[in-house]
Amino acid sequence: MNLILQSDIADMAVLRHLASLVVPKQIIELSPCCVHCVGIAFTKDLAINQTQFDQLAYQEQVDIYWSESERKLTDFKLLVMDMDSTLITIECIDEIADMQGLKSEVSVITEAAMRGEIAFAESLTRRVALLKGLPAAALQRVYDERVRLSSGAEKLLHAVQSAGLKTLLVSGGFTYFTDRLKARLSLDYGHSNQLEVIDEKLTGSVVGNIVDAEEKCRTVKHICAKLAIPPAQAIIIGDGANDLAMMKIAGLSVAFRAKPLVRIKADVALNFTGLDGLLNLL
Repeated sequence: MNLILQSDIADMAVLRHLASLVVPKQIIELSPCCVHCVGIAFTKDLAINQTQFDQLAYQEQVDIYWSESERKLTDFKLLVMDMDSTLITIECIDEIADMQGLKSEVSVITEAAMRGEIAFAESLTRRVALLKGLPAAALQRVYDERVRLSSGAEKLLHAVQSAGLKTLLVSGGFTYFTDRLKARLSLDYGHSNQLEVIDEKLTGSVVGNIVDAEEKCRTVKHICAKLAIPPAQAIIIGDGANDLAMMKIAGLSVAFRAKPLVRIKADVALNFTGLDGLLNLL
């Protein structure tokens, strides 16, 4: 078994100390914030078991990835990413609501939806309704003033695109933002919700069906079919409960700064490194 430890927060001394606890045959430094432990075999004689080790690593703000065999980026053909709080650092709808003085009210609904406590379609309908009457120009303000790429996003996308993978941005957010990010980052595909605008104002509704968890999953399957690849050749990155359905069919599912439920169910969780931390695993 192999183990990779990495962190943008903890120093190398912490990483090497954690590595020593699993008694590997070899420790390889991949970068100033990452080590690869080779030939690990937990036994009853060790003072710490795997579950305890995972908990300790999290306390030390270190991301870990256990693998039975090495996997390469070129084993995959498609990278799928959620947008809000994944590719970018914000929840766009919360920032749009801030223009109405309703950010705290909308954020509460957003958080509940991401934890899986409210059906996503219901939560989006409730939140968008609160935006009724807001000038559409507020969307450009949010994009210009508040949309920022998550740490490591550009490095990850450059590596992925250089390796020949296609890219899909699928979001429960809005086309106003996904379309601009798709063009800016040269992404291949995008799918999200369209806000209805009449007379340069938001109506409080979306056009067409809501992009919820099931629609995200259908979109991934559709793009995979279009590329003539199985979903097992897709890497899927998300952070909320509405990402779980598509993450379930992925060849590699990645939870990025995610809610606890998503971290538990994903193949790997990046809690303390940027999105480019994925490259150290592949």
